Parts: sequence; C-alpha cells; structure tokens
Amino acid sequence: MAIDKPPGLLVIPGRDQSEPCARVMLEAQLGKKIWVCHRIDRDTSGIVIFATDAAAHRKASMAFEAGEVKKTYLAIVEGVLSAPMEIDLPITEGRKGKMRIPFPGEEGKPSKTLARPLQALRGATLVECEPLTGRQHQIRVHLKAKGHPLLFDHQYGRKEPLVIAGVTLERTPLHAARLELLGWKVESPLAPDLAALLTALA
Repeated sequence: MAIDKPPGLLVIPGRDQSEPCARVMLEAQLGKKIWVCHRIDRDTSGIVIFATDAAAHRKASMAFEAGEVKKTYLAIVEGVLSAPMEIDLPITEGRKGKMRIPFPGEEGKPSKTLARPLQALRGATLVECEPLTGRQHQIRVHLKAKGHPLLFDHQYGRKEPLVIAGVTLERTPLHAARLELLGWKVESPLAPDLAALLTALA
C-alpha cells in the first residue's frame, strides 16, 4: 500500500503518543495491523509504502536492505546548481539527532546521492535527488555539504521561515516523488505548498 503523506504528519508514533501518525490512522481506517516498510521525515511530503501482511513486509524490507528500491525526491535548494552532481560522502551521527560528514580521521557509513537540477529559480534551484544509500537525513546532509542546503531546514540550514511573494516556507522543501519497488512504480505530484513556492520563485 502506498500513501501520499502530507507534510507535518509522522509515519510512526513519536514520543507524544497522542500525536497523529500515518500508521495508526491507517490501521484504524482498515481495521487491521499494517507494517511500515520505510520512513520519511515528518516535514517531508510524498510517498510512503506500507505492507498489509508480514510476508509482504519481509519481502519489501529485504529489497530496501539490498538497495533494490529506487527512490526519487524533489528538493528546493539555496543557490544555483548548474550541473548534475554525484555526492559520494560518508555520513556519521552528530549531536541531538543530527547527522554530519565525518571530521578528518573519523569513519562514517558510505553514502551516495545523485542530484540533478531541474529548474533554475530566483536564488534557488529545483533539484531531483536519488539517494543510492539509505542513511538518515542523507539528502539534507549531502546537499548542505556541497553548499546547496534546502531553502529552509531547521537542523541543517536556514532556521527562520521564508516569505516570498506571499508564500511562507516553514518546512523542509523535500518531496518523495517516485518510488520503484519489486516491479511496482508509484508517483506523487509535488505537494501544493511546494508548488506554490515554485511559482513564487519563478
């Protein structure tokens, strides 16, 4: 099962058990247990895959672990990205739940992201990102390391909301747009708030 998750919704329960999350909402709607195959951040919009039985969950989990799932994200980043990039930088855990590029002499987990500019904007770029590994916050950390952080990112970039032509950006402009899993391809149109931001930046 695929859902088109809106920004601001958790995928699984957080510390505050009363806060809505996609898995609990779906289980209530379907009247049965479901399994989470992968997660995206609370503020990221777009595709999330769930399994409706344990066998499907096991099969999907094995595909994710083997790197057989193709995920494509859309991101709005600072500055002008004029050419595609292959970002091959290890990632390690930082402080307070953040991830970072290791310091010289430190080790990190191998991580690779493909980034391709799609549309030049005023002081920004719409970028298509394909993470070839599945590290936490990978796209956000890699883009920041290359000097193109997300246009708003309370952990890795600008922390103050951005207002452009009447459009306010106060969540990470990252959208899970396509996912290919076990011969199944799912697509999600850009979330309305990010589509409005693109228009404002054009």
